[in-house]
Amino acid sequence: MREPPLAGRRELPVVGRPPAERADAALNRRRILRAAAEVIEARGPEAVSMDEVARAAGVGVGTVYRRFGDRARLVYAVIDDRERAFQDAFIHGPPPLGPGAPAPERLRAFLHALADRTAAQAELLVTAESDPPGARFRDGSYALYHMHLAMLLGQIRPGLDAAYLADALLAPLAANLVLHQLRTRGMPLDRIKAGLDALAGGLIGGPEPDGS
Repeated sequence: MREPPLAGRRELPVVGRPPAERADAALNRRRILRAAAEVIEARGPEAVSMDEVARAAGVGVGTVYRRFGDRARLVYAVIDDRERAFQDAFIHGPPPLGPGAPAPERLRAFLHALADRTAAQAELLVTAESDPPGARFRDGSYALYHMHLAMLLGQIRPGLDAAYLADALLAPLAANLVLHQLRTRGMPLDRIKAGLDALAGGLIGGPEPDGS
């Protein structure tokens, strides 16, 4: 089942899509980002050095500096690269995350995929979401997630306050909370996903609002 057409609706944009690149430049960019992501995954963002990333990527360190400017921008580019892939998946990818599945299935798939995406880069996202304070809500990605969830909620139960409830479903996926649950509480990711299922089920499976 495909999503019903909406008057004046346009396709959701992928936030932060990079401009078109020459093939060699795009290849170098992918190599550098892959190398930086491997360093971050193995030893954390503090361990990233431009020299090490250049060696791992098989490019000159000057190429890394010209492409990304400094270490901080390289680290944030790793976030952006994975974020673009995630956005492409739920906007253009196969169902149930992408178009073509019933709205309840897409809602569950989106929450699970966002939990995976947040857990994979939790430390980096904590920094991105808190500098400056409230940055999470000013980021274009949050607005896109909210729009997507509100659209799905509106399809499932048109009487719901979809804008408010989209925020309610995104709240448990703040990176600092997910990191606390994983590291401090020792919760497995499957438990977090089961909790999201319970929250979503309570929102979309209850009685219709009476409008009062």
